[in-house]
Amino acid sequence: MKKYKAVIYDLDGTLVNTLDMNMYPLLRIIKEETGEDWELKDVLKFYAYPGMKTIETLGFKNPEETYKRWVKYVNEYEGGATIYDGFEEVLETFDKAGIIQAVVSSKKRAQYEIDIVSKGIDKYIKTAVLEEDTIRHKPDPEPMNECLKRLGLSADKVIYIGDTHADCKASKASGMDFGYARWGSVTDDGIENPEYVFEKPLDLLSIIE
Repeated sequence: MKKYKAVIYDLDGTLVNTLDMNMYPLLRIIKEETGEDWELKDVLKFYAYPGMKTIETLGFKNPEETYKRWVKYVNEYEGGATIYDGFEEVLETFDKAGIIQAVVSSKKRAQYEIDIVSKGIDKYIKTAVLEEDTIRHKPDPEPMNECLKRLGLSADKVIYIGDTHADCKASKASGMDFGYARWGSVTDDGIENPEYVFEKPLDLLSIIE
């Protein structure tokens, strides 16, 4: 098995389960803005989008105000983000093995504080490249390249773990191997030739065995 010096994670749908807390508030926004009753299946495609892109794609008036209202509903959603079962063991095991861990996500820093830092698991994360840190975002490789720069590593020493087409495309464009986090994915569409397919978080440990 190939030896990696670092593992980089996506957040939503990979490290933390945020589907319900993001999508049900979005359905509420759609109802408020259009009067239409959409179903969860109708908005799943937006789960992989940066938040503002979702609002802009839906064509709402006053997108900045609407986005802020969506964020408010997300933060009020009962239960919030939850770490996928087994992931804390993965983080601890990699840490003890001397493997550097980082994050590349389209999530805003304030949300990262709520979803990750508040749970104490940021202690395993050396750096987090978030929406505010780059001009372009996944599927563009700029966030990946920024993370490599911060870590001081070449792409061949790193694997990126994600659940979407944008994750796959960005990691490939940066030269990194891609590990498909199938446990949090809503569709296999666009996942082309991943180096690994992981069905559950604990499967990640196979890369150091």
